Amino acid sequence: MKRYLLILLLYGLLPLSAYAFEPFVVKDIRLEGLQRISAGAVFNYLPVKVGDTITESLSIQSVRALYKTGFFKDVRLEQEGDILVVFVAERAAIADVKIEGNDAIPEDQLEDALKQIGLSKGKVLDRATLDKVQQELQRIYYSLGKYGVKIDTQVTPLERNRVKVTIDISEGEDARVHAINIVGNKKFSNKTLLNRLQLNEVSYLGKNAQYSKQLLAADLETLKSYYLDRGYIHFNIESTQVSLTPDKEDVYITINVTEGKQYTVREVKLAGDLIIPEKEAMEFVSLKPGDVFSRKEAVGSTKRISDRLAELGYAFANVNIIPDVDEEKLNIGVTLFVDPGNKVYVRRLNITGNTKTKDEVIRRELRQFEGDTLSTAQIAQSRLRLDRTGYFESVTVETPTVPGVNDEVDANFAVKERATGNLSAGVGYSDTQGFLFNVGVSQENFLGTGKRIGFKIDNSQVTKNYSFNYTNPYYTVDGVSRGFSIFYRAVDAEQADISNYTTDSLGANISYRLPLDEEDSLRFTLGYENTNVKLGETNVSEDVIEFVDQNGSEYNDFPVNVGWVRDSRNRRIMATEGSLTTAGTDFTIPGSDLLYYKLNLRHLQYFPVGSLTEGSANISLGYGGSFGDTTELPPWKKYYAGGIRTVRGYEPNSLGPRDPVTDEVLGGSKMVIANLELFVPNPIENTRDSVRISVFLDMGNVFAAGDPIEFDGVNGFRYTTGIAANWLSPVGALTFSYAIPLNEQPDDRLQAFQFTLGSAF
Repeated sequence: MKRYLLILLLYGLLPLSAYAFEPFVVKDIRLEGLQRISAGAVFNYLPVKVGDTITESLSIQSVRALYKTGFFKDVRLEQEGDILVVFVAERAAIADVKIEGNDAIPEDQLEDALKQIGLSKGKVLDRATLDKVQQELQRIYYSLGKYGVKIDTQVTPLERNRVKVTIDISEGEDARVHAINIVGNKKFSNKTLLNRLQLNEVSYLGKNAQYSKQLLAADLETLKSYYLDRGYIHFNIESTQVSLTPDKEDVYITINVTEGKQYTVREVKLAGDLIIPEKEAMEFVSLKPGDVFSRKEAVGSTKRISDRLAELGYAFANVNIIPDVDEEKLNIGVTLFVDPGNKVYVRRLNITGNTKTKDEVIRRELRQFEGDTLSTAQIAQSRLRLDRTGYFESVTVETPTVPGVNDEVDANFAVKERATGNLSAGVGYSDTQGFLFNVGVSQENFLGTGKRIGFKIDNSQVTKNYSFNYTNPYYTVDGVSRGFSIFYRAVDAEQADISNYTTDSLGANISYRLPLDEEDSLRFTLGYENTNVKLGETNVSEDVIEFVDQNGSEYNDFPVNVGWVRDSRNRRIMATEGSLTTAGTDFTIPGSDLLYYKLNLRHLQYFPVGSLTEGSANISLGYGGSFGDTTELPPWKKYYAGGIRTVRGYEPNSLGPRDPVTDEVLGGSKMVIANLELFVPNPIENTRDSVRISVFLDMGNVFAAGDPIEFDGVNGFRYTTGIAANWLSPVGALTFSYAIPLNEQPDDRLQAFQFTLGSAF
């Protein structure tokens, strides 16, 4: 605008003769000086047409119109007979914009900011724009606390009236908070208040916090909330001063406050149309008479009542706080006024994004129904169930109101399909299995029906496993699932460092899962298994030899599994919250050659650790034995511990009782394993769902049938600590760990570094 006014001022100072024409009728118009701008574009802006009579005022208007386009740095009109000659000098076009020296801000973010100003490839260069660029970039860097930033712009001429603009940024050092001083606080000490401010934090490198306006604003709100949550309802931040040292690297902040008096709660009442019984509504109110008034508790009470009403279909309910302040007695009467609004109904359930999954497969997971009242709880549960299917990368839901209606909404579920089929062939290595070769075909969502099928071949030094499985998760409309599987499995126990024998098993089973509610289910499996045991010539433990002598070497068994599962995890892999609990028993029924049982219990809990990360705790318990004519739990059905999935830092299957002659591991009839993990904040961006690093503490062991469970000593628990990493890589799941034993015994078999490739976790 300033530039435009300057041009007008120059026009007024120019001699009138420069634009003084004897009026004449324009017979033709000739353009001179065009390089990139088309003649048609100029004629569109020029207010003079052939046949017009040009005057002094029209000539000035024409020059102004062409200048206003921004395409030209000079415009001049001349007369040659009855021809109007328009001389123009074009501004240079920007051929390229290069940004150098930007480390704190991504280049694409800076480019977007420059485009909004008008500096981008293909635009006409305006020197005034370069000034705006410097001002805008300074503003951006100042907001990040980089007050020492220096910005230099260079314009390099190119052929065909083009230029290259180079923006050289010297970001300088971060301005860090040297000191924060709070003035006017009497009720709470500076230390108490400063400990709650982000700008007062010191990093693990010992550096003070980097200053930014956004963090200061957040800290001021934190300070205000701290007082309001402790009854100081008249607390006020009077002023804030921020000063920089001359080198622009240290920031001093002074916050002036007025605390006021502390108020307590005189009474709490409910008013309005409660919908739910008053007694039930009061259960959501955490403010009580006699308490110090807290804004946090008051707002939380209104939210809990609103959420409850939303579950009942009153999606737009309002619960307002009406305070009655007694300034003399310093107390507050709190009235929560409930306005439920209209009951809201769901007109339609709309599903988009399912290019493969059938509509009915998605709808059977939904707990919100068309024509029913809108329930936020049912909407949230529907989304969670869709997430848990594993068919989709993402699930979003919106509930827009129906146009022209104030009591109806549509529930729009948008899903993004993920690849649920897997055709794999590969090799790998596991500390428990040795070298692996596998070929597998699996489909979690076969033809979009939600049914699961799979065929797999696994070969390793320890195990050969061939299997086929099929599961229909909705065998009945009520969600009862049914599955079948057949398998062949050969295990070389010697390669697993157990004892010199092999087992060959061939079997099949049928399984059912009965849902009890959204998180609980019962599972039942009945199978048939034929097992052959072959003993080696040497290094066979006496326990195995004795078992085969007493029970034979070939067995036809009918194993049964009955179990209960509670799963509240937010997702199956890389979960961050919720828990998984499984309890069940494996046993063989009469008619089997071997009669044995195993009782198993596992609980895995995810929990937050502060505001930045999470952790998990796992405990696994097992107890087994035999009954009838079977002398003991079969050796290949016993519990084994040690390795990356139980107690890391010990060789796989190396813990527990050993044969006194061969020193081979015998396994145990009792197992106790516990793992505690703290997930380290992920240093790699956008890998939260595929990479996880943790520090851990493992403990546990297995014990023989007649041995007591000991927490220490030669036959007791083993404890290890270390660091682990999980990575869902393109070639399969990778798990690494490095562990240090805390109470190793003389004959323990240690293995500090362990990893697996190509197996799920």
